Amino acid sequence: MPDGPVDPAAFRGLMARWATGVAVVTAHHAGQDAGLTVNAFLSVSLRPPSVLVSLMHDVDSLPVIAASGAFAVNVLAADQRGLSERFARTVPSAEKFLGVPVHRGSRGTPLLNGTLGALECRRVAATPQFDHVLLVGEVVGQELGRDAPPLLFFRSAYAEPDPDGRVTLPRSPRS
Repeated sequence: MPDGPVDPAAFRGLMARWATGVAVVTAHHAGQDAGLTVNAFLSVSLRPPSVLVSLMHDVDSLPVIAASGAFAVNVLAADQRGLSERFARTVPSAEKFLGVPVHRGSRGTPLLNGTLGALECRRVAATPQFDHVLLVGEVVGQELGRDAPPLLFFRSAYAEPDPDGRVTLPRSPRS
């Protein structure tokens, strides 16, 4: 395989074959809530417990996270697709939270009700990488939510849960 420029559309197509969970990153500062949907989220370390999220460099949540020094990761359940779609929209954050039931973490960060769980994080690093910022957070609080199937994303579509709690991945466009 020769080195050379990689076509962004082909790269996106290949990455769509990587099944991911879906979460909403939230933050709060000076009376303003912010939030957005992510699937680039991973555990970094157990000692201390820490996570990494990758955010586009121009999202409106980044200044709120920078000012507060904190964020939360809310892990979505399969029946919370509507929340994922809502927080993925490019509208002001205040609109995203309208009518969404939340409770507050120890740092005032909004935690979405009904999730599989939430991690409250103290921001320890924000590293620009290309068109994204990699945020590393030390987990300072966690909340185990309900036991339900996770919301999964594969082939640019959401997996569908069945009544027994199993999740079916989207079929290949060629099948």
